[in-house]
Amino acid sequence: FDFPSALFQKKVWHVGRTMPDASLLEKAINQIRNSKKPLIVSGGGTIYSGATEVLKEFVNRTGIPVTETFAGKGSLKYDNPKNLGAAGVTGTPGAIEMAKETDLVIGIGTRYSDFTTISKSAFQHPNVKFININITEFDSFKHGALPLVGDAKAILEIINTKLGDFKVTDDYRKKVEQFNTSWDDYVSEMYAEKNIIPAFQGEVIGAINTFSDADDIMICAAGSLPGDLHKLWRTRNPKGFHLEYGYSCMGYEIAGGLGAKMARPESEVYVLVGDGSYLMMAQEIVTSVQEKQKLTIVLLNNDGYASIGGLSASLGSEGFGTYYRYRSEETNQLDGGLLPIDYAANAASMGAYVIKTTNVTELKAALEKAKTIDHTTLIYIEVDRKKGIPGFAWWEVAVAEISEKEAVNESFKTYQENKKNQKHYL
Repeated sequence: FDFPSALFQKKVWHVGRTMPDASLLEKAINQIRNSKKPLIVSGGGTIYSGATEVLKEFVNRTGIPVTETFAGKGSLKYDNPKNLGAAGVTGTPGAIEMAKETDLVIGIGTRYSDFTTISKSAFQHPNVKFININITEFDSFKHGALPLVGDAKAILEIINTKLGDFKVTDDYRKKVEQFNTSWDDYVSEMYAEKNIIPAFQGEVIGAINTFSDADDIMICAAGSLPGDLHKLWRTRNPKGFHLEYGYSCMGYEIAGGLGAKMARPESEVYVLVGDGSYLMMAQEIVTSVQEKQKLTIVLLNNDGYASIGGLSASLGSEGFGTYYRYRSEETNQLDGGLLPIDYAANAASMGAYVIKTTNVTELKAALEKAKTIDHTTLIYIEVDRKKGIPGFAWWEVAVAEISEKEAVNESFKTYQENKKNQKHYL
């Protein structure tokens, strides 16, 4: 088959910024004016639309607070006093509390995933309303919302102009700013160098975040890291936090980091990956070496699947099969000694420069060293899987209704109680 030569010629496509129906836009503006405790849920669409500066101007003028989804993290800089931080199941106490109280949710470019809505229990005001700004009709109509189908940046610009002198009350603004400040203090506590062996995951995140430049890129995908990063990572630019968490894509990290480096070669790319995810798809280290696309990979070894093990234990179960252990000849269970997996040797065999560390002081020195290496570098550190960052919200994970384990029975009672808070948002 012959392809026409025109198919291979460079062409620039001009994508217009679509606008919603004018009458719906007016209704949305009136709803904002009449609201007492409005709250923005900023999703990935805010960043994709290039609307972050408009959002900053809008919230600085009105005082409306912002919570961020995984994809929307970086919509505002972490130190903006209107930024309540992470939304949903992996959210901050301030974001969770203000979501309960809000009478008007303004969703910008969000799909309202199960995590974002805390399994349909986040928004507890009896008369809560929704305005959804989204380029897709499907997401615009969710939760019985007033739908503004169109481009986030263009719509925000018009709302900002037409809203007039609307501002939230001083009491509301002060409460938001107090949550912002108290959470930043908490993050500083998590980041503080404890220098314990095995390391604490919070201090590892803190060391990388503090060392990295504002234009560098953090990549992650699965396990306990996404939730911790969602809460703790101090974002300084909209494109610096790249986290594939649509379906907890184990193995995405190194391949995703390679793509980010190819897209923005001038930035350092830091790939954070646990040992479980690393074993899923580590081979793209070879591709990064082959293509001379340097990554800095920080591999956190917690001897298996810490996240799912922790979730299992929190529901009264015992984390079956979530440690990398031998099968015991005595018990025929996976409770033998730990498997002797040498991740450092594995990475070195694929061409990576490897630095083994035992604590955060050594990790910081390794980050300095990695910056001088001209090809993919892997920094190895062991972390304590049982010393994690606490969660502050429920997540609906089904629990066995009948069990011989009392812990499971108690967990089922808690499950039933939490389900009473779920709403249809019709």
